[in-house]
Amino acid sequence: MSDTGDPQGVSNTFEAVIGLEIHAQLMTATKIFCGCSTAFGAAPNAHTCPVCAGLPGALPVLNRRAVDLAVTAALALGCEVQERSVFARKNYFYPDLPKGYQISQYEQPLATGGGLQLPRLRQGSGEAGSMGGKFVKLTRIHMEEDAGKSLHEGFADSDRKTYLDYNRSGVPLVEIVTEPDLRSAEEAAVFFETLRQILVWLGVNDGNMDEGSLRCDANVSVRRRGETKLGTKTEVKNVNSFRYLEKAIHYEIGRHIDVIDHGGRIVQETRLFDAAQGKTYSMRSKEEAHDYRYFPEPDLPPLVVDAERRQVIARTLPELPEARRRRFIEQYAIPEYDAALLTQTRGVAEYFEETARVSGNAKASSNWVMGEILRAMKDNGVAIEAVPITPAALAGLIAIVDRGTISSTVAKEVFATMYETGREAGDIVTAGGLAQISDSSSLEPIVHKVVAAHPDVVAEIRAGKDRKFQFLVGQVMKETKGKGDPKIVTDLLHAVIGG
Repeated sequence: MSDTGDPQGVSNTFEAVIGLEIHAQLMTATKIFCGCSTAFGAAPNAHTCPVCAGLPGALPVLNRRAVDLAVTAALALGCEVQERSVFARKNYFYPDLPKGYQISQYEQPLATGGGLQLPRLRQGSGEAGSMGGKFVKLTRIHMEEDAGKSLHEGFADSDRKTYLDYNRSGVPLVEIVTEPDLRSAEEAAVFFETLRQILVWLGVNDGNMDEGSLRCDANVSVRRRGETKLGTKTEVKNVNSFRYLEKAIHYEIGRHIDVIDHGGRIVQETRLFDAAQGKTYSMRSKEEAHDYRYFPEPDLPPLVVDAERRQVIARTLPELPEARRRRFIEQYAIPEYDAALLTQTRGVAEYFEETARVSGNAKASSNWVMGEILRAMKDNGVAIEAVPITPAALAGLIAIVDRGTISSTVAKEVFATMYETGREAGDIVTAGGLAQISDSSSLEPIVHKVVAAHPDVVAEIRAGKDRKFQFLVGQVMKETKGKGDPKIVTDLLHAVIGG
């Protein structure tokens, strides 16, 4: 494949045109049309019944909770939720589709329009992204059931047989379809990442891509710059990672350009991404549009979501990540990078805001949450909800530091004890005798001792090498086990060395 000379795989001659189709599992305890569990990890076919197994005569009954979650996502993304939508049978034959059709929505979907603003900062990078707040329009959001899963390995006769697990069959999904507004692999990955954050923030989806809760299909084409007609597209199916999505699209863009540059013709087809090789490969041809023979599902009446129901759901919508990020910057005067980090999840954002409210020190609250709290979450593999230090308890620690009772170094030790034991900061400081030494008469002998022990360093400082001064401060703090008041220690050292 020729090198396009562009990190996104687009030459000066071509531009990419990309649209995404994202399948998000709705966070319901039971499936969309029956009472079987949606819990992940059960033994194959443990969560099945006549309805999701597609047995004759079994009638589907729509899950109300699934509808409310789908409407929540649609309203948060600015879509127009239709008062009347219709479920249809999408007919195709594949072993993991027990009925021979999938119940989905087609001509009359749940919601249309809307869109998503890409963030100016790429999450976690702290650097301005090239997408610069681009708005990506949505075509539609519709509800559907998931298919089962074909198991091609793990059995003694896997070389001859395929096994089927119908636990996922009937799991409720929304499919979120974008317009072909994306122009690079990076933009597509950032869109997927931003959408995931919103869906998790809303409690609509758990964001667990390893378990198949969130999957993305990418429709990729290229055209010569200045043209308006779309090129022939290929579809990359079932990508479950932001990084793999970016790599898959990057590869496809480069492949399309290479084929066209060498006089070839792009074939409309479905492709899969091989993460190990970093390449896509053909799954099946879609030279002609697939005729799924949609027709309305006769066992389900039209879905009616009236204005009152839409209003009730709209009133429950939380402040979304981007809005909260902007508010944090304005209200708490914290840097944009800090605000982006603090709004990565709704739980962390609420934890910070409650800590800031109780402590009255937003900047210190931000530093502690971004530093020790997030580090402890990572080290212990827990979410913010499982952190044993409450916002009020962290605010208590901040207050003790603000009063000068303990140094920032000792505060980190106190934090570690709080995390391990659940005790309050004040109790730990009192019981451990950790209060800062602010009495000059107590610190002065220690300062003289340190100065006497390092005559060469003192001589260098008196000769103008001020950088050595912090070494002496550190030695005094070491002697006081971190409890010396840094300001008083500094003042005493200046007085003794200057004398």
